[in-house]
Amino acid sequence: MFVLATAGHVDHGKSTLVRALTGMEPDRWAEERRRGLTIDLGFAWTTLESGRDVAFVDVPGHERFLGNMLAGLGPVSAVCFVVAADEGWQAQSSDHRDAIAALGISSGIVVLTRSDRAPGGVDEVLARVRAELAGTGLRDAPAVTVSAVTGAGLEELRGALDRLGSSLPEPDPTARLRLWIDRSFTISGAGTVVTGTLTAGTLAEGQRLRLLGQDGEHTVSVRALHSRNRAVESLGPTSRVAVNLRSGASAGAIHRGDVLLTEDSWPVVDTVDIRRTMGAAFPDAPGQLVVHIGTAAVPGRIRPFDGDHARLTLDRRIPLELGDRLVLRASGSRSVLAGAQILDVDPPLLGRRGDSSRRARALADMRPEGDALTEVARRGVVSVQELRRMGVAGLDRMPGGVLAFGDTWVHESAFADWTRRLRAAVEQLSERDPLAAGLSLGAARDLIKPAGGALLDSVVQAAGLEHGSGFIHLPGGRQGLGAAEAGVRELESRLAATPFAAPEAHDLTALGLGARELAAAERSGRLLRLGDGVVLLPKAPALAMRELAALPQPFTTSEARKALGTTRRVAIPLLEYLDGRGWTRRLDAGRRTIARSRL
Repeated sequence: MFVLATAGHVDHGKSTLVRALTGMEPDRWAEERRRGLTIDLGFAWTTLESGRDVAFVDVPGHERFLGNMLAGLGPVSAVCFVVAADEGWQAQSSDHRDAIAALGISSGIVVLTRSDRAPGGVDEVLARVRAELAGTGLRDAPAVTVSAVTGAGLEELRGALDRLGSSLPEPDPTARLRLWIDRSFTISGAGTVVTGTLTAGTLAEGQRLRLLGQDGEHTVSVRALHSRNRAVESLGPTSRVAVNLRSGASAGAIHRGDVLLTEDSWPVVDTVDIRRTMGAAFPDAPGQLVVHIGTAAVPGRIRPFDGDHARLTLDRRIPLELGDRLVLRASGSRSVLAGAQILDVDPPLLGRRGDSSRRARALADMRPEGDALTEVARRGVVSVQELRRMGVAGLDRMPGGVLAFGDTWVHESAFADWTRRLRAAVEQLSERDPLAAGLSLGAARDLIKPAGGALLDSVVQAAGLEHGSGFIHLPGGRQGLGAAEAGVRELESRLAATPFAAPEAHDLTALGLGARELAAAERSGRLLRLGDGVVLLPKAPALAMRELAALPQPFTTSEARKALGTTRRVAIPLLEYLDGRGWTRRLDAGRRTIARSRL
């Protein structure tokens, strides 16, 4: 199936044309049929000669129902632009043309209706239509002249529809889903049903979805699916679809403009930066606008940066991606003010003097489909998943100037800057306070935002640093101990001569080595502190094992003390350290043995 919307001035025969093509009545309300005036969206479908199905979203042409018309055009990618041959181009023809231009619709057919009322006048009307559509994507659209009354041209139109359907790009059935809702109602025994045009992705029974709307957010599941009044188990694009929802939300709480989404796959935002594609320059726009996207109409405010670029703030959050087309309308107006395209769904904060002009220059160089390198460079670090959520194109390969850490892309210059900053901070701290344990992990994360904790290990490694016990520091042996350096060197010299002659407390005091100095020396790998204030060299346990292994096994604490030539003050905590490492094994209160793995 492919889906088209009608477009054109009121009473130019749009609904009559749909009725003639499909045999279905698109006007759903008795009031519409009584007045002969389409007020709301109508829906019909038929099968073409090729077997291809085409569905129509019939829109109202009257200026009072511009919002309903935009809801019909918003989700589709092709139109039947209808102009009556006996009346020619009219006011709402221009409104609908502007809407089509704003939405960037470039596929469709021009249909001149009521040819039976204008014999000989068709060429002049078509020339005017061509001139009016010259600035839109429909400038080269095929044109067909028909009469729904006599049937003239209908077969030619069906052939043109078939050719149009075969020329449209193939939609992606694996894409994330964004189904803009155009109707919601309740069916007895089934519950809530919503309808819309499925343009990408696949719907299936049992599927979990996110329902986002004016009344909040709900998690829902698909109870059943219908298309063209037939039940289906799954449905791909492009299709008109009715979705029976299993949820806590009643039909009355779901409105046109609400949306069904694949869970966790869309950025839901209320602030975007945009580029004007047609219509009034942004400085001429009123402060309060109505923004149309899909079937939604959301109040918003605009902050112009220049004539073509602005920041748009919406009254509620909706799912948007890069390249989305928007129609802007002044509040209460019955015409299109401007068209716009989204350039940024995660724009930076602006607060400094000159930010607006700087932002305008940046936006002027940005592409609507996004650029991976630009997005990574701006943020420094971003996950590929987040780029995909934003709608950035070309993610099948990593751009130059970017480093990959799993699913995370980092700009090379940002990574180099974080590395320099972290190294400098650790070196400065070491110089300022040689006894410091190092830079805390929390301080490091704050320093290299937005890398945070995910990339900290990589930045530490690239900076030639080490971290442990919650601190980042220079590699062992590459930092001095300031005023404590002389005392540590003297202690190292003494222990090198007598490895188990641990200094007494008064000796450490005389050397200027308190708890903080000893802790710093231990962190740098120069001393080993055992219980009860015993300080030795880091190699002391290995030297002790050599002596203990030479004793008859098992051995007593007294025998160990004598073999090491030390006191009980040193021997007991040293033996307990060896027990803790699994190098020795305690048999009872007084005896130990070397562990088998150490024999």
